[in-house]
Amino acid sequence: MKPLLPVLVVVAIVLLVLGLIVEAVKFLLYIGLVVLVAAAVLLILNRVKGKAAR
Repeated sequence: MKPLLPVLVVVAIVLLVLGLIVEAVKFLLYIGLVVLVAAAVLLILNRVKGKAAR
C-alpha cells in the first residue's frame, strides 16, 4: 500500500496540470475565434468601402 501512494500523488499532479492546460487551450481557442471573426468583418468592410470609393 505504501508504494502506491507516491504513484497516486504523481498521477494526481499530472492530471491537475493537464486539466489546467486544457482549460487554457479552450480559452485561447475562443480568443482565436473572436480574432478570426473580427478579421473577416474588417476584410468585408474594406472591400465594401473600396468598391464604394470607385
